[in-house]
Amino acid sequence: MSPLSDRTVVVALLGTVALVFALIFWTVRMAPPEPSLRWREPAPLVRPAPAPTAPGTLL
Repeated sequence: MSPLSDRTVVVALLGTVALVFALIFWTVRMAPPEPSLRWREPAPLVRPAPAPTAPGTLL
């Protein structure tokens, strides 16, 4: 059996890496979406106004 050429080995390695990435992305795409967490309260839609400060204060 004769040894494989460098070009054949490089093509086989690139094909294997491409196949692995394709399988990973396909698996992630086909996975069902995670259910939302129902115990969290939604963020308030309106931000409360800041408390008034005394004149002459920086904060």
